[in-house]
Amino acid sequence: MIVGAIQTIGQIGVPVKDFERAIRFYQGVLQLPLLFSTGTLAFFDCNGIRLLLSLPEKEEFAHASSILYFQVANIQEAYAEFTDKNVSFIDEPHLIAKMGETETWMAFFKDTEDNTHALMSEVQIG
Repeated sequence: MIVGAIQTIGQIGVPVKDFERAIRFYQGVLQLPLLFSTGTLAFFDCNGIRLLLSLPEKEEFAHASSILYFQVANIQEAYAEFTDKNVSFIDEPHLIAKMGETETWMAFFKDTEDNTHALMSEVQIG
C-alpha cells in the first residue's frame, strides 16, 4: 500500500447559512444522529461517514456543496415520508440507469440552505 494513498472519505463538509435551521433539518427531518456540536460546527453520523455542517469562515467558502447521495432501501417510501415532512423535492423518484438486474433510482431535493442532495436506491429486478 502506498503510504500517502487515500483510504476512505473521513468527513464531508456542507456549508450552511442558518446554523440552527440546518441542524433541525439534518437531525429532525433527515434523522441523522448528531454526534456533537461546537460553536459553528455540527457533526452528524451517516452510517459511518461524518457529515460536517458549518458556517463558512470566509466568503470564498460560502457556496453550495457537492451533491450528497443518501442511500435508502425503498425510494418511493422515503420520498413519501420526506414529502410529508415538507422536504423540497426538485423531481420525483425516477430511473437513472439499469445495469444488468439492478436499477438505480434517484430523487433530488434541496436542504434548508439551498444545497442540492439526492435520495438514491438500487433495486434488484427480475
